[in-house]
Amino acid sequence: MSFSDLFTPGFKQRNRDHFAAIVRVALADGIITDEEKAFLNRTAINLEIEEAEVAEIMANPDNYPINPPANEQRRLERLYDLTRMVYADHIADEGEIQLLNRLVIGLGFATDDAQAIAEKALALVADGRDEDEFVAAF
Repeated sequence: MSFSDLFTPGFKQRNRDHFAAIVRVALADGIITDEEKAFLNRTAINLEIEEAEVAEIMANPDNYPINPPANEQRRLERLYDLTRMVYADHIADEGEIQLLNRLVIGLGFATDDAQAIAEKALALVADGRDEDEFVAAF
C-alpha cells in the first residue's frame, strides 16, 4: 500500500488540481523551461501524482478547478508552491504574475487583498524564504 492510499480520493483530487494550477503558471509565458520542468517533476513526486496523470494534466491543465483549501495554512502552502513556480526559471514574466494574482483569489483570499498578497508572496520567494518563513510572514 502506498502512502497516498491512506488518503481519500478528495485529497488526491485536490493535489491534482493544485498541480494543474502550478502547470498553468508554468505555461503562462507559452513555454516550460528546463528549470520549470524540473520543478514540476519534483512537485508531482511530492504530491504523489502518477506519470500518466502528470501527462494528462500537462496536456490539459485548464480541465482542473482551483479547488481552494479549507484553511489559511493550506492556502499559504499552496500559494508558496505557485509563487515558486513563477520564479522556477528565475524570470517572473508578466503573464505569470497576472495569473498568480487570479490564482490568489481562486485560493480563497479576499479579492481586495489579492494583488498585495501576490506582491508579498513574490517578494518573499525572491528573497529566498523557505515555506515556514513564507507562511509565518503572512
